[in-house]
Amino acid sequence: MAVEASLSVELLACSTFHPPADIAWSTDAQDAESLIEFAGRACYETFDKPNPRTATNAAYIRHIMEVGHLALLEHPTATLYIRGISRSATHELVRHRHFSFSQLSQRFVHIDDAQVVVPPMIAADEELLRLFMAAVDETRFTYNELVSALADKLDDEPNALLRKKQARQAARAILPNATESRIVVTGNFRSWRHFIGMRATEHADVEIRQVAVECLKILQEQAPTVFGDFEITQLADGSQMAISPYVTDF
Repeated sequence: MAVEASLSVELLACSTFHPPADIAWSTDAQDAESLIEFAGRACYETFDKPNPRTATNAAYIRHIMEVGHLALLEHPTATLYIRGISRSATHELVRHRHFSFSQLSQRFVHIDDAQVVVPPMIAADEELLRLFMAAVDETRFTYNELVSALADKLDDEPNALLRKKQARQAARAILPNATESRIVVTGNFRSWRHFIGMRATEHADVEIRQVAVECLKILQEQAPTVFGDFEITQLADGSQMAISPYVTDF
């Protein structure tokens, strides 16, 4: 029986910063956001903060974002672990080529261990949900039949692991896009801003928008100035979206 998966986004890693001991400079932020400021000041060696209007870390970062010096946001990175995401949504996610990905392998992980992600419009309707789950169960049954038949067909292969892998890689062609996946995503802050700016709007697909908003919430905790310009609001259907005034250039 198919089981519905729930979205989970967790922070695995985020940049730390170790300033050079021989440079007389300090700031009122830590790690990722202090790294951004240091990189910017290193361009002009303004470690003495000659401009009082950009003396604080937040003011400095807001200034470089306003003037479009976004290359500085490429220095810090964040790695997030996303579970409860459909294969359909990961197909959209991996189009963001500046990210690095490590995704669950359907060749090694048997489908019996996977759940499914149900689109909200279907989940909200009892009859549609019944049809959806019935189709998933039928597909899973067929998948298992194919894996078993293919394993028999490959009986001459002495390597048991290779037999399983070859059987699953052929049978997985029938699996629905709703099949749950898990993926580790690493990107610099500029890439994360671009992803959120593109995918957290009301015009994006509902599932990938939910993923983008959950990523934003985590990143706002890690770098409140860099991601603080995104405002999260609720749409009429109860889902959330986020938008930034810096929509012309990420």
